[in-house]
Amino acid sequence: MRAAIVGGGIAGLATAALLAADGHEVDLFEQQITVGGRAGSLSADGFRFDTGPSWYLMPEVFDHFFRLLGTSAEEQLDLRTLDPAYRVFFEGAPGESRPPRLDIGADTADNVAAFEAIEPGAGEALSAYIESARDAYDIALRHFLYTNFTSPTALASSEILRMLPRLLPLLTQSLEDFVGKRFSDVRLRQVLGYPAVFLGSSPDRAPSLYHLMSALDLTGGVKYPQGGFTRLIEAIADLAVEHGAQIHTGATVTAVSTRGTGRRRGQRAQVTGLRWRDANGTEHVHTADLVVGAGDLHHLETQLIPDELQTFPQTYWDKRQSGPGAVLVLLGVEGELPELAHHSLFFTHDWQANFDAIFEGRVPAPASVYVCKPSETDPSVAPAGHENLFVLVPVPADPGLGHGGPSGQGSAAVEAVADAAIEQIATWAGVPDLADRVVVRHTIGPGDFADDLSAWQGGMLGPSHTLRQSAMFRSRNRSRHIDGLYYAGS
Repeated sequence: MRAAIVGGGIAGLATAALLAADGHEVDLFEQQITVGGRAGSLSADGFRFDTGPSWYLMPEVFDHFFRLLGTSAEEQLDLRTLDPAYRVFFEGAPGESRPPRLDIGADTADNVAAFEAIEPGAGEALSAYIESARDAYDIALRHFLYTNFTSPTALASSEILRMLPRLLPLLTQSLEDFVGKRFSDVRLRQVLGYPAVFLGSSPDRAPSLYHLMSALDLTGGVKYPQGGFTRLIEAIADLAVEHGAQIHTGATVTAVSTRGTGRRRGQRAQVTGLRWRDANGTEHVHTADLVVGAGDLHHLETQLIPDELQTFPQTYWDKRQSGPGAVLVLLGVEGELPELAHHSLFFTHDWQANFDAIFEGRVPAPASVYVCKPSETDPSVAPAGHENLFVLVPVPADPGLGHGGPSGQGSAAVEAVADAAIEQIATWAGVPDLADRVVVRHTIGPGDFADDLSAWQGGMLGPSHTLRQSAMFRSRNRSRHIDGLYYAGS
């Protein structure tokens, strides 16, 4: 069977590898000149920056994938456990020169002690919270993660039915409320609520089932693959090619081809392949028995498929909420920065105002910022005597904020966000000369996400993982109107 994959991000590459390993004839089409999608890479003056994911979590999932291909994560990646897993800087009181900070370590007992030192009784509460998170994580792995929710029977197993009394509150109560009932100190609540951001949501919008992430980040489960996520992408792409997949880069898919109209009741069209344009502008026709859309779903449905065959037309998207957008700031810095850990989080005191601003279309000021310093662990990402910083500032999903660029040449709005983030990091972390030590600077804005990734609304992570957009309420991964058309990715 001939299979065509649209998009060379991690979902597309993984799909190509699995289908090729099963004996299918696979061709993957990626519009950029390199694969990776959101997990991209940028090099400048001896620095190599990951431009997307930077947290390696849920290792069982990666290893499960590699085992399906006859290998393992251990064979493919050089994984390092991070300790501290991450460092949190909290906004201090007015006039406070150095805001307080908290290190989350790789040892669970140390984290319990750290919580107890901040709030009496929080240590015992954290131990119980982690046990609950482990239980939720186990439920997710066994019943949700590998389920496509195309049928209600997916949730009708006897085990799921027995778990309903404890499962329903996790699906109907927000993460913010779940945490708030167990901890009083705002700093601890922020640490436990932050996983919602990984999901393109906020603690007051994400269901508390997602507290399962605390079974990883508070128990030594934060890893880093040497070479960054670029190495992970290389490993998956190599496996796809090894099993026979053909990868075409600089290949822009312009339409999904079908046979039959599917207009009559009970009648469906059949996928026949796709049309694509190469880097020279030459148009091509590729025949296939099945097509997997692993790029942006909104783009694929509304731009590559005729109106009458769309499963998710524009009216569907008009009722959906995007996750946040992002301004990414890639910095090469002269000298060491011991003040920052591999992962550092900067939380404003009233971060609910941050989330409200983002989802209401305003850039928060100040913002709650994430900083990755991979040079803490991986010397290959920066020249000797320098640090590599990846700064992520959540902003509204709005391409109108503009594009980034090298050396401060992005749009005024994007560069203003970058300047504010650099100043904030310098002040909160105690590095007053940070801006003066920057030798490489490159920004990426929502406009770049929209243009380079065809990302819906220029968003960072796709639709937000709110309760009404999670699990069985998320878009299904098979077309209702075209046989042989499937979807993968965010």
